[in-house]
Amino acid sequence: MRDRNWALAHQAFAEADRVAQLPVEDLERMASVAYLVGEDDQHGALLERAHAAHRERGNDVAAARCAFWIALMQLFRGEAGHAAGWLARAQRLLGERDCVEQGYLMLPAAERQLRQDQARAAITTATRAAAIGDRFGDRDLVALAQHLHGRALLHQGRMERGLTQLDEVMVAVTTGELSPIVTGLLYCSVIDACQRAWALDRSGEWTSALAQWCDAQPGLVAFTSACLVRRSEILQLRGAWPEALREAQRACERVAHLAERRPPAAALYQQAEVHRLRGNFDEAEAIYGNASAGGWDPQPGLALMRLAQGRTDAAVQAITRALAAAAGPAERSRLLPAQVEILLAAGDIPASRQAVKELEEIASAFGAPALDTLATHLRGQVQLAEGRAITAVASLRRAWQAWDALGACWLAARARTLIGQACTALGDHDGAALEFRAAREMFERLGAAPDIERLDALTREQDTGAGHPLSARELEVIRLLASGKTNRAIASQLAISDRTVARHVSNIFTKLGISTRAAAAAWAWQHGLT
Repeated sequence: MRDRNWALAHQAFAEADRVAQLPVEDLERMASVAYLVGEDDQHGALLERAHAAHRERGNDVAAARCAFWIALMQLFRGEAGHAAGWLARAQRLLGERDCVEQGYLMLPAAERQLRQDQARAAITTATRAAAIGDRFGDRDLVALAQHLHGRALLHQGRMERGLTQLDEVMVAVTTGELSPIVTGLLYCSVIDACQRAWALDRSGEWTSALAQWCDAQPGLVAFTSACLVRRSEILQLRGAWPEALREAQRACERVAHLAERRPPAAALYQQAEVHRLRGNFDEAEAIYGNASAGGWDPQPGLALMRLAQGRTDAAVQAITRALAAAAGPAERSRLLPAQVEILLAAGDIPASRQAVKELEEIASAFGAPALDTLATHLRGQVQLAEGRAITAVASLRRAWQAWDALGACWLAARARTLIGQACTALGDHDGAALEFRAAREMFERLGAAPDIERLDALTREQDTGAGHPLSARELEVIRLLASGKTNRAIASQLAISDRTVARHVSNIFTKLGISTRAAAAAWAWQHGLT
């Protein structure tokens, strides 16, 4: 086991157990190895054997330790009833004994308090557990408790303190001070916490470290899927979409050989996201469905795909439902950007403005530069929709520069597209052409087919010399309006609701400074749109 070749160690333990029943200490070691090679059911069965052996010997403390690990893995699988039973047994076996296992039994309680929005109570519980770990010299317990403390601080909005606490935990993780299972668990949990807090620099750093740790251990299956999903997310952000898709597919392949093991739902969602961005909607549709079947909510990706397909009302309903169920600012910050884009497409500028305001408040509380940049980007998009092109250019240039510095090339190209639209509205056609050309080069390199199609439409409008503040959807509406169609007929042709059409017509009147459908038709004729 010293060379961390877990596949070879698992084979050796299995052969030894077939020849003669392993002693209880080796049962626990084999259980750990089974978990590392992805044999979760065998891991539980071996721990149950070790638990029974310890009880036969009258070693209730060791039996309680086995019960804790059985319960923890059942909690990971969502088997709350079984887990509660094992935790209750562990507590009964320990009684009032002063031992390190008492600290371990506090960890599920702190986790439960955190899920129930009782962050202060979770901090108290985690602090007590860490103190027990310090007293008994158990580094695993100390690190697990400190990590829960850090996550609770993040939950309270105390971002700097929470991230600093997690950084300290990662010192123990990256220097090899902890057992393999605890090392992997903390890698995954801390990276997830950083992603939720929009600490993208840290999540990238720890994901790279996790990849190196996984690669150095032949036969390791546990944790590798989570590592690959996070790597895929970072590669997607940085514009390496084929590599991002490949890593998400590898995350599924890592467990394909295990009986009755579903592909990781997070990896499926990530695959669907890359397909959506590239315009492969049929593939994305199927994989979003598989992710949902695996327990993963396919939002906001599925709602954004509906928007790209022209099904605006379906997109509005989907993102509204997702936000209604979102718990806490971290989850809402993941959904609000999609809501802004969808509401703007639906012509609901006031609601999109309110969504941006909420995102800005979350960004201010988190103190995360990436989230602040995203809020600035969306603020510029709303300003453009409001007809405030000069103000929009200032916001969007700040966002573009920040995305470019971060290496987020797709977001940078999207910002430049919006800057081009603002230039067009201001009559600066040369400036618009430059922005559109730069954005198009990036979209072509990425293979972002939906963005290229949209940019082509904008370029055609720019080539006609039509400087105006209308969005692409508003141009569709005014063309149909100018042809004499009613709101209901427009709604039917564009597959949107009557109310959405009415919002678009109201926005058109406001932006163009007109008040009648006849004036709108005249404007469309003057600008060559009929």
